[in-house]
This record gives sequence, structure tokens and C-alpha cells, in this order.
Amino acid sequence: MIFGRSERGKPPVEPVTLKILVAGGFGVGKTTLVGAVSEIRPLRTEELLTEAGRPVDDLSGVEAKNTTTVAMDFGRITLREDLVLYLFGTPGQERFWFMWDELAEGALGAVVLADTRRLEDCFAAVDYFERRSIPFLVGVNCFEGAPRYPVEDVRRALDLDAHVPLVTGDARDRESVKEVLIGVVQHAMAQAAQRRRTVTV
Repeated sequence: MIFGRSERGKPPVEPVTLKILVAGGFGVGKTTLVGAVSEIRPLRTEELLTEAGRPVDDLSGVEAKNTTTVAMDFGRITLREDLVLYLFGTPGQERFWFMWDELAEGALGAVVLADTRRLEDCFAAVDYFERRSIPFLVGVNCFEGAPRYPVEDVRRALDLDAHVPLVTGDARDRESVKEVLIGVVQHAMAQAAQRRRTVTV
């Protein structure tokens, strides 16, 4: 089936659309992740870094970065004929955090990307989703040359609740990203089922 069309003789399928946020610190790989998996050319709102931003943009560990997302990244991936994910990458810098509430509206769940060289940069995203009870998964983006730690050590460092999934992967690799997104959907569905059981007890 071609997206938006049905095979001859079959009624068109109206897909269920799900919204996933991709959040994390500055330079952690959010734009890369959306671009790696999107079946459409991703919408990007990147601007060149300027001298004016140097006092507020910490480039430690990402010195080669010369652009930044100022609004959002947007991509789409069709998991099945009847299931489509829309991906929204959030801006990483604190001065753009006011946009997160708009982007989070109606989200099924979120991916919080982490970089072991700058783990503290993802604390704000973890806190944001915890306070709003939005299901999220932490994905450690394995940069070349970055230190590798056991998953449980990273979990302790981030002070994550036991039920929050934590995985490692590569934001540049389509299959790796797909596994992360499937993990978010499964986690969000499990959380919703748990809430329903709690309500009916």
C-alpha cells in the first residue's frame, strides 16, 4: 500500500497516528535521530551558531557543532499500514524550553537522548516528563570516542525510576532508532494499561 491510498478494491485505511517527542540536551543527536528514521524529508529549524550565543551555549564535548535547532525537528515513520508515528524533536537549549509545552501536547511518549560525556544535560528533560507523567525512555547515544558505562551505572547516575526503560543505541542508524521508538510505544502502552488496572481496582 502507498501511504494515503488503498489497494484496488479495498477501502482506504485511516491510520492511527501517534506523537513521540525526542528530547535531551544541546548537541545530543535529536536532529540526527529524526533524520535517520523519517520516511519523509524531515522538517528542520536549524540555525548557525553565532558569537552572540557563545556565552549561553556550552559546546564542551561537541566543539564541532555549528548549528542548533531553534524550534523543532519533524519527521514521520509508518510502522504498519494502520499505525504512523510523528516525531517531534525539541530544541535543546534552555532559552527555547518554553516551546516544550506546545510540542508535548497530545504526545504518547518521549525519547530522552543522553550523552555519557554530558549526562547532566538530560536531567531537565527527565524531570520535565516525570512531572507531567508522560511515559519516556532514555536512550544513550553512543558517540565515537565517548566513554561507555554499564546501563545500570547510567541509570543510577540519572536517578531513574526502575520502570523507566534505558537503552543504548546510535542515533545515526535507522534500525537502532526503530528499536528505540518501538520501545517507547511499548512502554507507553504498558503504562496506560497499568493506569487502567489501577482505576478499575
